[in-house]
Formats: sequence, C-alpha cells, structure tokens
Amino acid sequence: MNLGLPHLVDPRLLPLVEDSRAFYANRTPGRGPGSLVELRAIRAQLVAPTASQPPPAEELVSVDGRTVALRIHTPADRPPTGVILEIHGGGFYLGSAASSDIRNRALADALGVTVASVDYRLAPEHPWPAAPEDCETAALWLAEHAEDRFGTSKVAIVGFSAGATLAINTLLRLRDQGVSAVDTAVLQFGTYDLSAQTPAGRLIADEYFLEAYAGSVPDRTRPDLSPIYADLKNLPPVLMIVGDRDILLQDNLAMAAGLSADGVDVDLRVYPEAAHGFTGHPTPMAGAALADIGAWLSGYLG
Repeated sequence: MNLGLPHLVDPRLLPLVEDSRAFYANRTPGRGPGSLVELRAIRAQLVAPTASQPPPAEELVSVDGRTVALRIHTPADRPPTGVILEIHGGGFYLGSAASSDIRNRALADALGVTVASVDYRLAPEHPWPAAPEDCETAALWLAEHAEDRFGTSKVAIVGFSAGATLAINTLLRLRDQGVSAVDTAVLQFGTYDLSAQTPAGRLIADEYFLEAYAGSVPDRTRPDLSPIYADLKNLPPVLMIVGDRDILLQDNLAMAAGLSADGVDVDLRVYPEAAHGFTGHPTPMAGAALADIGAWLSGYLG
C-alpha cells in the first residue's frame, strides 16, 4: 500500500487542475474573525440567502424535550428513496439552514431524496454543546420518523466544514445511544482537533472560532468537542472530501486514518489544487467532487 498524497488523488481529476489553479490565483484566501467584534461585523455584512423554488417546508421537531428547526426539501416529482440530514458550515458561528436552500433543493431533485437541514444554535452566543445537541435532536427525530413521514428508512448525514465536525459528533452520539439508523455520512473538509494539540490542530490554533465554539471548556480534547480523540468504532461507512490546498488537509488525513484503524469503511478523496470550502466554488473540480458525493449517496439511498 502506498499512502503518498499523490496516490490519494484520482488521475481523472488531473485535467481539471489548471482551471482550479487559475480560479484560486485570482481569489484572496479568506480568514475567520479574530475577535467577537470582527465576528459581529462579518454577520452585519451578510446578505439574505437566495430562496429556492419550490421553497422548503419549515418545521419544529422535538425529541426528549429538546426542539430544533428543520428546513425540509422533498423531491418535486417522485417519492423520496432516502433522507439526508444536512448540517451547514460557517465555523460554528455563521450560516443557517436557509443558506443551503439552493444546494439542498438541487440535491433533493437530482437524487430523489428528502433533504432536511438543521438550524443549530450558533456560537459564541450558544457555545458547545448547543450545536451538537441540536444536530443530535434532528438525527434522533429522523431515526424515529423517517419511515412514517417520508416513506423510507434510509438516512444519511452530510456535513460541510464545521457541519462535518458536527456530523461525526452526531454519529458518535447516536452510536453511544445504540441508535443505528444512519446508513452513511459524507464529511466535507471538517475540523476534528479543536484542542490545537495535534500537529494538524496547531495549524489553526490562533483562529477565534475555537474560543467562540469551545467557550469555557477547560479540556478541548473531549471527543464530543474534538472527535479526533474519539473511539470511532461501529460507525457507518464514511466518504471524506478534502482539497490538497486546505489548511485542514492534515486534520482530515488523521481523521481518515483513525476511522480506518477503528474498522470503519472510510473512503478518503483528495482533490488537487482545491482550497477549503471548494465544493461551494464555481470550478470544474467542485463539480467533480459534487458528482462523487451524489454517486456515493445514491449508492446508499437510491
């Protein structure tokens, strides 16, 4: 077995490298806020998300006394063959379920699945464990109601950036309760060490979002906060997506190794000349990754 990074890149992606390189050559790399003041300034500049057509249903769901809001997209022309719990990104401090409406509507119609996006609480107003609790609530509700509400018991979880972190947290929380309703998960460039103690984690040690999300927790190696430290056994198959220009690449390589070592069926795919968040960018490389995600999900939910 050869674990060199070039061997983790599918050769079919190489013709897309120049377009990807050109796109990022003209793009200033983004950086998160360095303080609460900067965070609030970023929020103040946000524009309302573009609405999807048809719009999603909005629903409050409850499990064990906890309630969370979902935005539910159902296929326009056929019964769903599965349900995806989508967990948006935004560094734990930005974003909303509505910000994923266009992407989730396209996913619902393309795959013939229901997509339910969870509006989890954001930091720093609601630090850990608020967001994992909300995602757990949504997943438990789907585990109990997917069959009677949507006519299918097949469930997947898809997370984008911080949403990928919350997706693995959700899988672990469900496993620890003996709930095995999730068939697969897709993790797009998550962050898995929020303690900044691993070499990968130290690369983002100065990012304010760590403080905003972790709050006053003294030990950030808690697995529910930093899943790189978790026992990862008995999780469903996982597809991991990351670009080789992502600052979180090492973190994703380490998480993939941990999943594999604990016996999880994990498929790690590295996309050349792709930065953090690349599946949301208008590049052929993003299109290839989204097609890979669609094919993976169809294999489990189709």
